[in-house]
Amino acid sequence: MNRTDIIIVGAGPGGYETALLAAGRGKTVTIIESGHVGGTCLNEGCIPTKSLCRSAEIIREIGESGTFGVMADGCKVDFHAVMERKNAVVEQLRGGVEALLGHKLISLVRGRATFKSADTVSVDGVEYTSSDIIIATGSKAFVPDVPGTDDPDVITSRELLSMGSLPERLCIIGAGVIGLEFASVMSAFGVQVTVLESCREILPRFDQDISKRLKQCLSRSGIAIVNQAVVQAVERGADGLEVKYDLKGRTESVFADKVLVAVGRRADLQAMNFGDIGVRMTGKGIETDADMQTSVPHIYAIGDVVGGYMLAHEAVAQGKKALDHICGIRNDIDLSIMPAAVFTSPEAACVGLTEQQCKEQEIPYVCRKTFFRSNGKAVCMDQTDGLCKLLVSRDSQERILGCHLMGPHASDLIQEITALMSCGAPLHRLESIIHPHPTLSEVYL
Repeated sequence: MNRTDIIIVGAGPGGYETALLAAGRGKTVTIIESGHVGGTCLNEGCIPTKSLCRSAEIIREIGESGTFGVMADGCKVDFHAVMERKNAVVEQLRGGVEALLGHKLISLVRGRATFKSADTVSVDGVEYTSSDIIIATGSKAFVPDVPGTDDPDVITSRELLSMGSLPERLCIIGAGVIGLEFASVMSAFGVQVTVLESCREILPRFDQDISKRLKQCLSRSGIAIVNQAVVQAVERGADGLEVKYDLKGRTESVFADKVLVAVGRRADLQAMNFGDIGVRMTGKGIETDADMQTSVPHIYAIGDVVGGYMLAHEAVAQGKKALDHICGIRNDIDLSIMPAAVFTSPEAACVGLTEQQCKEQEIPYVCRKTFFRSNGKAVCMDQTDGLCKLLVSRDSQERILGCHLMGPHASDLIQEITALMSCGAPLHRLESIIHPHPTLSEVYL
């Protein structure tokens, strides 16, 4: 029997960051991983897609270089080189994580864990026991039960990230974060992209102002987006794959060489036998309280496996919550102030409440908008599509309720408002901060 202070099942961002923090506090940690360290984020999600986003950005800049007085010959995407760079980025960062997990107080165990009891897990017949266990087993791509989705050319993000060549036509089912990022990348690479979304707007969780404007920008770039399209079947024919969908009572179809299913991810509740030890589930994942405790008090759950927004930084924050509770340390992280970003072109980002949520919750608010077209740095960059939308409480406190951005480097800009909201700073505090000129951050003023 191997005893340790903390067992962590899953070495994604939430798992490995928590392990490192625990070891830094003098705790012995056994972290168990059946696949590559870094989890979905590093190997099949955030990191490889951002590598592709950067390649797509370069392609766009070369294509638009004439605007800046630079003559550039037409360029062709070397997709093999693009994918080789993506692989190198992933391998470099994965190697860094593996090196960090070489800490003397951390034991990295390779294999699939199962619960033997509420305080003991088994990996390939070897048992590990601890008074505190953190479940961080992540999520998996969800493929709806639609006829034809078992065709080998109907893929998820995992398969797309390992493609050897570009398809001429790509149909993406789902206009959430994953679907739109791949749409933006593949379109830049010269692929004919069609996106089908069942909801009335793209990015259903985002503020509608951002969703509508981003759809306009993506459509102008050549991406066909169809909303309220409910996919009925995928059929193989002489012209490749035919994706049939219902559009307000009419049957329509689009033809493609590959179909990417990007309708979201689901908590991996089959990763371990949670039910055998009394861990309760919700419809979205493992049930937890504010300290990430499950129904079994010494067992915690963090990250995608509990549902939520399924963001890497959310998992890391939840891991800190869980570890602090284990260590008896007060934790002031407000998990409701959770920034999110979409790495399309242009980018979109948000934190806090949307305008629709303010209305639904009957919160009195004031909406303040500014536009990138009047921002000097954005004009110099020739990236003036977009806006900044601040929602502020309609009272003397002027609390910042939410911020919604679409424009260049929105993913970076959102952090200033996240920090102010976390500190409870009123709007006039933002206005009293000196911003360097000319910068994109002046869009807030």
